[in-house]
Amino acid sequence: MIAESERTTMLPRKRRWPWVVGGVTLVLVVACGMCLGGLMVAWRSIISPQEFGDAVAIIRVEGTIDTGSTLNPFGGGVYSEDIISYIHRADEDPSVKAIVVRINSPGGAVVASDEIYSELSKVDKPVVVSMGDVAASGGYYVACAADHIFANPATLTGSIGVYSEVPNAEKLMKKLGIEVLIIRSGSSKAAGNLFEKMSEEDVAILQAMVDEIHGMFVDIVAEGRGLPVEKVRELADGRGYTGKQALELGLIDELGNLPEAIDYAARAGGITGKPRIMDYQAAPSLWQLLTSALTQPRPSISLEEVLRLSTPVFLYSYIEP
Repeated sequence: MIAESERTTMLPRKRRWPWVVGGVTLVLVVACGMCLGGLMVAWRSIISPQEFGDAVAIIRVEGTIDTGSTLNPFGGGVYSEDIISYIHRADEDPSVKAIVVRINSPGGAVVASDEIYSELSKVDKPVVVSMGDVAASGGYYVACAADHIFANPATLTGSIGVYSEVPNAEKLMKKLGIEVLIIRSGSSKAAGNLFEKMSEEDVAILQAMVDEIHGMFVDIVAEGRGLPVEKVRELADGRGYTGKQALELGLIDELGNLPEAIDYAARAGGITGKPRIMDYQAAPSLWQLLTSALTQPRPSISLEEVLRLSTPVFLYSYIEP
């Protein structure tokens, strides 16, 4: 017989064991899920290339262009480090005879766009661009590294230009009765901060930087498209063009979609018959899918993010990212 006191102490332990087993099972499921996600990526990036035959690689630039990498599971957009790694893989793989860059992007950060452009320019294999719905500003900047550019007649492209946003909350601070004291080492230090209006001198400094970066964009287009600089400058007022208009202006080479771009790339790479396709668009891991589904947009931004708005950033972008 079990004493009443012993029965009382044993019951909680019996009730706890399902929770322990459940917790261990959940950990195992998550771990297996992460491994499965890794295998999905490996299947596409490692197993597929082992198939025989000459290939055309597809690299996708889809979304707002930014610096960094998608190693952050909460990230989004197009990261230059990832695109550059795909470019290197395609360039170093002897079975890849040509590269098709599928662009569906309104552009983004100036430096990230130039990083991708620079690496594409170094590739010895034929590089063909296929434009989707949008290939504007930084997206068009990247396209200028290609040997041949395809666009749909309704593609929005062009938007050759650069801008920088400098928010100012000086009037709001005064209305709230908040005074911010800025102690600086020079007259232009902290220029463009959130709490005071920029001086005319500082605006002129920022405008000169915008003009310089815009000139870089114009030169890239002129070199990549074989157009006179003055002609490109006339087109580079920031406006967008349809694919049909871009063809007439010499900003692209041919009207067509992704299949036409792949066929052209295969011929340029010396491939006879139907090419093997290597799409470097990585499949998302289970962890990324779970975090994407479970993570909700934050209702507010932090003070750090607010203060970051006061740092001028230069953008090759058709719309604000």
